[in-house]
Amino acid sequence: MIMHEFIATHLLRVRERMAAAAERSGRDPGRITLVIVTKGVADDRIRHAVAAGATVLGENRVQEALPKIKAVGGSVQWHLIGHLQRNKVKQSVGIFEMIHSVDSLDLAHEIDRRAEQAGIRQKVLIQVNEAREPSKHGVLPEGLDALVRQTSALLHLSLEGLMTIPPPSDNPEGSRPFFRRLAEKAEQLGQAGMPVCELSMGMSNDFEVAIEEGATMIRVGTAIFGPREE
Repeated sequence: MIMHEFIATHLLRVRERMAAAAERSGRDPGRITLVIVTKGVADDRIRHAVAAGATVLGENRVQEALPKIKAVGGSVQWHLIGHLQRNKVKQSVGIFEMIHSVDSLDLAHEIDRRAEQAGIRQKVLIQVNEAREPSKHGVLPEGLDALVRQTSALLHLSLEGLMTIPPPSDNPEGSRPFFRRLAEKAEQLGQAGMPVCELSMGMSNDFEVAIEEGATMIRVGTAIFGPREE
């Protein structure tokens, strides 16, 4: 199978699996955004995905995203889904439609400052370290309420929701408790009037479970492109 057919076929399969998971949980698949992860993916393969219908692309690192954004062009949205260092904020604001990985008030303030300079409101998600893994970024669950309140008060940020990455597991069901807790927390925050409509959770190995637990955005790369090239 040639590359563009491989990518188009796998993208279709992912969308079919998304729709089936949404149906199982009584949800509208049209309300779930597929963020296609391009980490380690060459420009020509990204262009094949766009030609096959990809509309939202996600990168982990700013320095890897910028040349890809220029090379791919078109009308696709780009999301930053990896950790954002404060010294990379200036390069990121206004380039990415959404930043999924705000995990501190200092970072939120820097994004707000740069967004004010650019004359925009930057869409962001707060990353939550539900599993309390020392190796992962994200606010701990007990600090989430305060960070949501403080971030939502910033004038040049638009807080859209929450993101999480569960611990690695060979069984997709291993991710379910973490997805469920994040969804429950989002519901509580919503009842308190906090703007957390989006839930970015689920990747190639567990996105169906994430959809069943309420994900509105899933981040999928390997299931579409195959193993990373780097």
